[in-house]
Amino acid sequence: MTFLIISHTNHYQVNDHLYAYAPYVREMNVWLKHVDQVNIVAPVSNNFDQNISLAYKHPNISIEEVPAFSLIGLKEKLSTLTKLPKILSTLYKAMKQADHIHLRCPGSMGLLGCFVQILFPKTPKTAKYAGNWDPKAKQPWSYKLQKWILSNTLLTKKMQVLVYGNWPNQTQNIKAFFTATYQESEKEPIKIRNYTQTLHFCFVGSLAPGKQPLKAIQFVQELQQKGKDAILHIYGDGTEREAVSNYIQLHQLTDTVLIYGNQPKQKVKKAIQQAHFLILPSKSEGWPKVVAEAMFWGCIPIVTPISCVPWMLDNGKRGILMQDTKLNESASSIQSLINQPSQLEHMAEKAAQWSRQYTLDKFEKEVKKLLAT
Repeated sequence: MTFLIISHTNHYQVNDHLYAYAPYVREMNVWLKHVDQVNIVAPVSNNFDQNISLAYKHPNISIEEVPAFSLIGLKEKLSTLTKLPKILSTLYKAMKQADHIHLRCPGSMGLLGCFVQILFPKTPKTAKYAGNWDPKAKQPWSYKLQKWILSNTLLTKKMQVLVYGNWPNQTQNIKAFFTATYQESEKEPIKIRNYTQTLHFCFVGSLAPGKQPLKAIQFVQELQQKGKDAILHIYGDGTEREAVSNYIQLHQLTDTVLIYGNQPKQKVKKAIQQAHFLILPSKSEGWPKVVAEAMFWGCIPIVTPISCVPWMLDNGKRGILMQDTKLNESASSIQSLINQPSQLEHMAEKAAQWSRQYTLDKFEKEVKKLLAT
């Protein structure tokens, strides 16, 4: 089987190996175990960071480079118009050679892939929609367009669309799915935390406006001001790092808010295993993998109620739903829970029980079914 991946994710060619963002590649490597040839159409970049990148594992893999493009701003849109003929031609030729087409959505390349795949109604396809599938969510028009094309069974044939969460009134090709990080064999006893001592919080993710890292800091500040001994560990990097660093300095938080930047998977895993809470005040998510990872190790997530997160947390039974516009109220809720450590232990146990259903072993079984369809 010739398996085609269409993605907007930046790829990197280093020492005869092809790399991309580690969580994405880790997932794709499961798919690639079951195909003969892998072709990729995606942008190629030189900004390689080994801490957050991983190599594809397949003996027969090739990439067709296409220029990155954006639909935000007039200048970017005009530039995109000059690039479209080459990109569309590349996509058409790649799809013509494929036995299975796999789209990564939402994204710029996913949007074009949605259009071109219409010309191949007989080719089996899957689309991984890694964003928020909630029909009521406020999203860019390009995201809504991708969702509409993917859901339209008159335009989109032989396609299974993998989405996060169960949503009402969906077409038959929409399939509730999940993602995973750990093998069944990696399960270890969960560390029982002591919630009466210093509380350790983790923020794991890009320091970008959509992840709202400053909100995480302000949340921990609220707890500190209420008399709680709390430390925040920040793992990640991005455009907001300078603003975050300046805030920490301005508010004299250098002893209690620590930034580590991008770190290898094992170091982040160890941090989550030790932390009491993961805090992620995101504006938008699909299936926030780091939340499921924290739950796997009994680290209680504190997350905004977006996308399928309320379902993941069983509406507050397996974690804490926070309102990023009402940090004081959310911090007060946490404070009352901290005074009931047995309740937190029960919440951590329920979180782990739920997350440990979704292992890479189960993920691979589901992927094999998708490829066989």
